[in-house]
Amino acid sequence: MPEYPTALGASTPTSITLLGHDLASEVMGEVGFGELAFWLAAQRRPSPGETRVFEAVLAALADHGFTPTAIVTRLTYLSAPDSVQGALAAGLLGGGSRFLGVTEDCGRFLHEVVAAQDPLPGDDAGWDELALRTVRARRQQRRLIPGLGHHVHKDGDPRTPRLFEIAAEEGLIGPHLSLFAAIGRVHPAVLNRTLPLNGAGVCGAALADLGLPLELLRGFALLARTAGLIGQLAEELRRPVANEIFLSVDLNNRSIPPEPFPTGESHG
Repeated sequence: MPEYPTALGASTPTSITLLGHDLASEVMGEVGFGELAFWLAAQRRPSPGETRVFEAVLAALADHGFTPTAIVTRLTYLSAPDSVQGALAAGLLGGGSRFLGVTEDCGRFLHEVVAAQDPLPGDDAGWDELALRTVRARRQQRRLIPGLGHHVHKDGDPRTPRLFEIAAEEGLIGPHLSLFAAIGRVHPAVLNRTLPLNGAGVCGAALADLGLPLELLRGFALLARTAGLIGQLAEELRRPVANEIFLSVDLNNRSIPPEPFPTGESHG
């Protein structure tokens, strides 16, 4: 018979092991869910400080009110109340480049810059110089800087300084957070305007500094948002609004003539 080795969960008729520990006696009631999620992904047990930063990220990304992900979850539940999993999945599928995906985009962007530097800057002046070169290059390429700007918190995202504070308290300000902070300091000189460092971006920087796989950063954002979407469904059960959202569109649509796309125009 073939073997399929795993360091994660495995079962026998009398026991269950997880990460090399007995699930019932060594994990349940002993390991918090945030710590376990980190452990499962990194396959190393996080320190208390790492757990605190990681759980702060999860809290920062859990729920932002009536975002598209929350609305589609409520509307899917309205349409299929027999499918909670479908409602949750619908909301999670909306985690992309505008919502939630920024966490991964920012972490990857910062890592690309950091990985190309040898040695890394040793002080704020050095990080500012690197950030200045980075922002100028992005502007010349006409590319956006992930994690910069917010459609609501135009004068500052309250999550950002708090996460920096928590990471500093735990001694976990690494190169990604250092570069992200420097971008916040220098970008006005290049862009001629001041934009906030948003919470999704700082979460990506913090996760990258924790050494978590860059390929999974969006997954952690989705993990956090799952809790938020469950909350949205719980509130929908108590104070439903999905039918009002549906009717506000359905009863106010206006028929217009078709408007074909111009020939040759790209719509990819």
